Amino acid sequence: MITTNRQRLLAIIRKEFIHIRRDPPSLVIVFIMPVLMLLLFGYAVNTDVNHIPLAVFDQDRSQDSRLLVASLVNTGYFDLAFQTESEGELKALLDSGRVHAGLIIPAGYARSLKRQETATAQLLVDGSDPLVARTALSMAEIVAQVRSQELRLAALAREGPALPPGPAIDLRARAWYNPGLESLKFNIPGLIGLIMQNITMMLTAFALVRERERGTLEQLMVTPIRGPELMLGKLIPYIVIAFIDMGLALVIGTLWFKVPIAGSPLLLLGLTVLFLVFALGLGMFFSTIARTQLQAMQMTMLFILPSVLLSGFIFPRASMPRPIQYLGNLLPLTYFLEILRGIMLKGIGINYLWKDVWALAGFGAGIIALAALRFRKQVE
Repeated sequence: MITTNRQRLLAIIRKEFIHIRRDPPSLVIVFIMPVLMLLLFGYAVNTDVNHIPLAVFDQDRSQDSRLLVASLVNTGYFDLAFQTESEGELKALLDSGRVHAGLIIPAGYARSLKRQETATAQLLVDGSDPLVARTALSMAEIVAQVRSQELRLAALAREGPALPPGPAIDLRARAWYNPGLESLKFNIPGLIGLIMQNITMMLTAFALVRERERGTLEQLMVTPIRGPELMLGKLIPYIVIAFIDMGLALVIGTLWFKVPIAGSPLLLLGLTVLFLVFALGLGMFFSTIARTQLQAMQMTMLFILPSVLLSGFIFPRASMPRPIQYLGNLLPLTYFLEILRGIMLKGIGINYLWKDVWALAGFGAGIIALAALRFRKQVE
């Protein structure tokens, strides 16, 4: 029979609570992580797509064309974001990712309806996100059918049964960039971005901590080597490794999974440097805070979770509430995914990616400066 001494047991419990209190990273995991996970999963994990930004090029400018646009917007699945003056402007908005759908209504649309002929319109959908594209295509088809039925019933009441066959509206929908709406083409670029972030961040997060645990960091600090030299010396091997990993990921993605790079591979590799600088800098920053490799791992996990949920890696950002979308704007992976999917699937160039490039450059410069500051403080 096991007997316990109450005083000894209470002493052990008290000692354990003191250990937990003196370990801030564990306290963050214990109290912040459950709240964070609940909030993120509650708000971000949402596959119901709505508020798809829509651009309209209305060449007819009639009451009937406006009614067609209103019918799409009134479903709640589309938000009228832009009224364009040309087809080229509408296509540029799709290329840049500012809208995910574009409606082109040709001149003579209303005249065709008045003549009881089938009026045509075209809906272009950004197929790089198959979930958003499928929702847009199916809703547009339903709207066209309902609107056709309304017009036919009105004509039937007005003209009698002598109506020509066929629908009143023929809404021709077409998915761009990923015509087959293959999920693989959406997932592979996202996976490349997430894997590169996680590997590089973890590698550098453990770099200084490992030295500290082995007691070799102090030995390095007493040598003539200066802080920036030590930091660069630690970072450069991981930059080389990260670049090799990126090359491997792209080769496997294109050759094995058959996801082509529609744009410039050189541009993609060039812009990848910006993201790798941030990920390596963040890992270095974590390594200046963590005392053990376990703490470094906990910090990286705390960053990986929101990156998976809020960056658009799995769930469409368009379906998230505005505050959650703003939170996602604080994650560099959000911008890198735009670059990866933009170049690999859409084949777009730097002229459409400036916003993402500036964001990544800002995040990279900020985190490197912060890591250098902390590192210099430790060296001193």
